Amino acid sequence: MPGGRLTQQERQQITLGLADGLAYAEIARRLDRPTSTVTREVMRNGGPTAYRADLAHHATERRARRGRKATPRGAGAPSQDHGRDAEAVREYEETFATVFMQSGLPRMTARTLAGLYTTDAGSLTAAELAARLQVSPASVSKAIAFLEGQGLVRRERDERRRERYVVDDDVLYQSTMASARATAHLGEIARQGVSVLGPGTPAAARLENIARFVDFVSESIARAADQAREVLHAKPDTTSGGAG
Repeated sequence: MPGGRLTQQERQQITLGLADGLAYAEIARRLDRPTSTVTREVMRNGGPTAYRADLAHHATERRARRGRKATPRGAGAPSQDHGRDAEAVREYEETFATVFMQSGLPRMTARTLAGLYTTDAGSLTAAELAARLQVSPASVSKAIAFLEGQGLVRRERDERRRERYVVDDDVLYQSTMASARATAHLGEIARQGVSVLGPGTPAAARLENIARFVDFVSESIARAADQAREVLHAKPDTTSGGAG
């Protein structure tokens, strides 16, 4: 299986595969690449409907040049928190953002959320986010507005009265509960259609089944979130595998 960066020819094959409606796994099989490589490549470059081989290739080259400038090698290279590899961290953030994009978040919003989750503090100012993601403050502001509307981040003021955007344990819990409520609302609307379409009709039966299914799912999500909430507050286990 080939390794390293995708070539321009491979990106052209991805474009053709997407145009033919092929699944990522099939495109990856034809390229002899991992499915995750193709998925990440497409999602970080506009998604399946906007992916263009030439634009993706140029964007990758720009990221590579930017990475070399940001992480100089040698004795003069700046140290990273906890000895982290800055390039590996950036790559992981891209992968994390890809997962959010697959769940429906726009690319900039997904990158913003991934950036917040991978900070030790779990919070950043707009200026810090813009610098971290190398985008304009306006782009950050738009992404934050979307995330806040979805209950995925919250705002707070720090000691210098700067507005910070925060992801913490309760934010994730509350977001999950909001999702459960939204799912339950779908069930309520579906059940309203039963009386409109007439009990006993095929359409009403379909809507009743949808409502029952959605009721079960939303209740299960809420119950599981309540039961697992303490996991979000658990401290990492440092009793095993640590250095003596």
